[in-house]
Formats: sequence, structure tokens, C-alpha cells
Amino acid sequence: MRKHQQLGYLLALVLVCGSVALAATQWTLQPRESKLTFVGTQAGAEFEGTFERFAADIKFDPQDLAGSRFDVKIDTSSVNTRDSERDDTLKSEDLFAVKQFASAHYLAERFAAKGGNRFTATGKLTLRNVTRDVPIEFTFEKKDGSAWLKGSAQLKRLDFGVGQGDWKDTSTVANEVKVNFVLLLKQ
Repeated sequence: MRKHQQLGYLLALVLVCGSVALAATQWTLQPRESKLTFVGTQAGAEFEGTFERFAADIKFDPQDLAGSRFDVKIDTSSVNTRDSERDDTLKSEDLFAVKQFASAHYLAERFAAKGGNRFTATGKLTLRNVTRDVPIEFTFEKKDGSAWLKGSAQLKRLDFGVGQGDWKDTSTVANEVKVNFVLLLKQ
């Protein structure tokens, strides 16, 4: 009986230590080296925009996808397309409505490995108080206590109400938007 009890304690200790060792790594975003951009189409021509202010709470480990999590908050008023007129329009009530909806939020807690350093995540994006599933594809490359997280997502702006009034017309501004991210992370 005593031997079985000791074996049980040993097994419990191994399980606890094993689960601690597999806990997903907490990463710290390096904002100066990181970018969050998007590509839209206006009047048949592509344009790129950047969100200059965003925060990313990243917990990720390829060996612990179940314990991984991306929590990203985006200051929509920090949009910059290098065209002040377009930026003012994007911030207006008909598009991002930054006075009413100052931020967007992306939360991913479901991940899948695609082989090598490639992964997918399914998360929820909240923009203009509308929440929808948005899958992302990304790579994760770790080296010397740092990691690069690079990826993209496709979404439709009208699914989030980004386009009211005249801006609902997709012949002027396409509905499809590609979001790209390049994040430098440190342990």
C-alpha cells in the first residue's frame, strides 16, 4: 500500500512539473520593430495603411498550442495611409468612427500547426462594436530569446460596419481588406 502511495505522489509530481514545463511562453512586444498594416483598394488602386499604436499580449509556444493566446488592442485613431484626406475619412463616422469606437480588439485562443514554423489561429475581431471570427495564418521563428511573428488575415470591411452611407458602395472602395503583421517579440 505504501509503495503505491509513493508511486502516486511521484506520478502527481511528474504531471505537475511536466505541465509547468509545457506552459506557453509569455512574449513582450517590441513596438519600434513591429508593424500592423492593411491593404485596401480605392478607385481600383491598392493603398497601404498602418496602425501606429497597438498593444499585443502574446503567449505562444509551438509545443503548447492549447495554452497559447494572442490578445491585440489597436488604436484605430492611429491609422496612417500617408494621405491626410484619406486618413480623416477613415477616422470619420462612416468608416472607423474613432470618436465612438476608439479601439479594435483581436483575441485568438485556438491554434493549429501547419508544418514547420507555419500556424493558423482562429480569433475574434471586434471593430465598431461588431465581433466576427477572423482566421489568421502566421509563421513563428524563435532565436536567442527573441521571436518574429509574421502573418496575415483577410476580412470584409462591411462585415464590421466599416462603410456607412456612400462608403457602402464597393465599387469605390473594395470590401476585401488584407491585414499584415510583423511582430518582434522578446522573452
